[in-house]
Amino acid sequence: MRIANLAGRAVLLTESGALDVHEASGGALGPEPQALFDRWDQARPVLATLTGEALPYAEEDLRAPVPRPGQIFAIGVNYRDHADEADLQAASTDAPPVTFTKFAASLTGPAARVDLPEGWVDWEVELVVVIGRGGHRVDPAAAWDHVAGLTVGQDLSERLTQWAGPAPQQFSLGKSYPGFSPTGPAVVTLDEVPDPADLRIGCTLNGETMQDSRTAEMIFDVPALVARLSAITPLLPGDLIFTGTPAGIGATRTPPRFLAPGDELVSTIEHLGALRTTFS
Repeated sequence: MRIANLAGRAVLLTESGALDVHEASGGALGPEPQALFDRWDQARPVLATLTGEALPYAEEDLRAPVPRPGQIFAIGVNYRDHADEADLQAASTDAPPVTFTKFAASLTGPAARVDLPEGWVDWEVELVVVIGRGGHRVDPAAAWDHVAGLTVGQDLSERLTQWAGPAPQQFSLGKSYPGFSPTGPAVVTLDEVPDPADLRIGCTLNGETMQDSRTAEMIFDVPALVARLSAITPLLPGDLIFTGTPAGIGATRTPPRFLAPGDELVSTIEHLGALRTTFS
């Protein structure tokens, strides 16, 4: 299933269009997208049975598929090539993953226009995990059972705010301006993904490839992240985990390159789809 938010209503995206969840379920499921993930164990069996007429839709009407998560986790330095380009020590699986949060007000959809704040705004394409079944101290072997699905994300970052000192740096603030968390176009359930542990991930800026890697290169894979995070704090249905970015960000280029008004950033993960973000 490909679960999306079409102008504020929960829909299933198909090859022929969008199927309204509330109408197709005869009212068994509500129209609000967040509610599907908040009650995932009850909603999923109903979603899997839905049929009906899928109607054409405009991509610009798609919004963040999980619009109001209770918690947003974000992982830093989770690809070795990104650690190398940023001259940072690669994460060690002997220690907890580098973790911060992005505030929910920064969420936006897959066809967003973002107003750039002053400063140096950078891109970071990321696989985003959507939690379906909450849990505390989840065993890694059971971690995928707690995942509702996967989606594409961008961890946009204003570097001057992020790097403001003294220590610690202001990661969460620098990554939470309005529109700094594009997600979508849909939450794709794992049965739609041949190998959810190994997906091609990348982004282009004005048609030029900036990042191109595979999620199999993550230091902490999805089961490890679910286990490590839930070992400390319970995960809740509808939570998001931004899982880190591969090499190719703007800050490490020579000279550095940052986003400017008029730019178009396209972020893609195979089997999940693409985000198209423009800047003003």
